[in-house]
Amino acid sequence: MIYDCAIIGGGPAGLSAALVLGRARRKVIVFDDNQPRNRVIRETHGFITRDGISQTEFKRLALRDLAQYDSVDIRNERIEVIRKKDNTHFELATEDGTLFTSNKLLLATGLKDAQPNIPSIERFYGTSLFSCPYCDGWEMRDRPLAVIADKNVYKLAKEVYTWSQDVAVFTNGEGRLEEDERNQLLAHGIQVYEDIIAGLEGENGQLQSIRLEDGTLVPRTGGFVTPLWSHSNAFGKELGCEINENGGLLTDTYGRTTVWNVYAAGDAAHIVPAQLIIAAGTGSAAAIGINGDLTNEYFSKRTQ
Repeated sequence: MIYDCAIIGGGPAGLSAALVLGRARRKVIVFDDNQPRNRVIRETHGFITRDGISQTEFKRLALRDLAQYDSVDIRNERIEVIRKKDNTHFELATEDGTLFTSNKLLLATGLKDAQPNIPSIERFYGTSLFSCPYCDGWEMRDRPLAVIADKNVYKLAKEVYTWSQDVAVFTNGEGRLEEDERNQLLAHGIQVYEDIIAGLEGENGQLQSIRLEDGTLVPRTGGFVTPLWSHSNAFGKELGCEINENGGLLTDTYGRTTVWNVYAAGDAAHIVPAQLIIAAGTGSAAAIGINGDLTNEYFSKRTQ
């Protein structure tokens, strides 16, 4: 079988695209290796009608919706290799060597995060330390919060201040604040610590304090940290897709990359802002672009 589109990634972008394409009666296959970027987060916020939903429940409901469309095939497999078979087809190989062929390719592979090199940070990430204040700021409101970042720390601190006016900034000996930035933070009562963080203290995932290398102990009960992200795989680069200014795959409004028949959606393309509802929206837009291109190609061939 030759699929109209192969979707790599079973997150909100990939599943949303599959829904739109399934409803357009397209033959679609989705490859999902069940390694979402935010798998440590217990709840997802900011998605209208689904605020506070767990990742497990969101996936269950999405697969229930897709089960109505016979032309959508879901495979819990990892794609290892993607090759251009000819000018109009891609060949995809799974880990066990099984081959699939498709006309179009949607990269919805997301990103993967790595936390800063701070002792014990993984114990708290996803429970009392988060990466996005728009996703988890409401739950952390009015607490003594930490902002841990070496880049864009000033911007993140100002955003977090929306939810709590008890904020302390930690640059971990690496980040740099301009003098006027530091003065503005201090003027709003935001503490600034530029020493190296020796460790985080607390129990059951709940942060209680941050210990600096000089022994200073700063009480904090939660906060936000800027993770180090990278692409989940090199498919976009290997296929020759150009990169945008934020490091994502460059696309137009409908998810088309700079390589014909290759599309991208979700965090893999739209690095910032990154929210589940935005990823789902870009998946829907990419599906409309894919279906429109398939339709135009069909009518063009019929008139030749």
